[in-house]
Amino acid sequence: MRPRSPFVAGKLHRRMIKQHDFSSRLDNGDAEQEGKLPTADPSSLRIPTSMPDGFFQSATAAARFLRAELELSARLRTLTFGDPIRYTYNPLEYAWDTHRCYVETYCRSGQSVLFLGMNPGPFGMAQTGVPFGEVNAVRDWLKITGEVGHPANEHPKRRISGLACTQSEVSGARFWGFFKELCGEPDHFFRHCFVHNLCPLIFMRESGKNLTPPELPAADRDALLLHCDAALCQVVSVLGVSMVIGVGKVAEQRARRALTEAGISVRVEGIMHPSPRNPLANKGWAAVARTKLQELGVLSLLTK
Repeated sequence: MRPRSPFVAGKLHRRMIKQHDFSSRLDNGDAEQEGKLPTADPSSLRIPTSMPDGFFQSATAAARFLRAELELSARLRTLTFGDPIRYTYNPLEYAWDTHRCYVETYCRSGQSVLFLGMNPGPFGMAQTGVPFGEVNAVRDWLKITGEVGHPANEHPKRRISGLACTQSEVSGARFWGFFKELCGEPDHFFRHCFVHNLCPLIFMRESGKNLTPPELPAADRDALLLHCDAALCQVVSVLGVSMVIGVGKVAEQRARRALTEAGISVRVEGIMHPSPRNPLANKGWAAVARTKLQELGVLSLLTK
């Protein structure tokens, strides 16, 4: 059931962060309810219905991070989205193989900086399961492998091709291309940093046009972000990072609000989003990002 209040802060956030009893919701064999976020087609589902014994008892940051994401996915499947949302994809389900490869390869203890995006793009994480996941960067630089299935209800103009997708996402190409030039090898970047999205879902209109969370109807947006904010607090606690850098104003503001209300003492900053919809980003996003990271004291962690 959708929460009645559009936003419940403070105590509810802290209570949700402590909840770990979502295993009963992870059974993808449950019948779907009309109007609910659809579970992916079982024939192409990559998210496991159960995990190996002892998986979540592992002390690794990656295992704890993946658990937080599975719990968030379970919560989001209880939500209902109305007009103008016609299609909703969850890459954490149909692209679980590649997403898990990304997390298990690069999520490590001791990382101090979390770059936070808002939600997947149709030719980025929606295809690859990796935040800002432009296909060439994911496949050729990050060396991510795995199978990618399909969402249950797939828009005919927004098919999922996985790592075979031929369309490049500009934001992702700029983001990972910048860090490739700066760091050389992925391990140099991930020694200190990790990249995550606040919301794992992608939303589309009937036409296939992308809808970001801020563009959703207020009730849908607030119910969605209530869960995403709580999950972010859980992730930040799991990773033990000391700084969250929102990629774009919306991610920065949501992170600051959620973490402050949860009483989590973490520095929250922001950098410009590399989207081609941003005229300033089109004039030289890499130079702007470099200057900002220098100001934040992060550049020295990443330079070769």
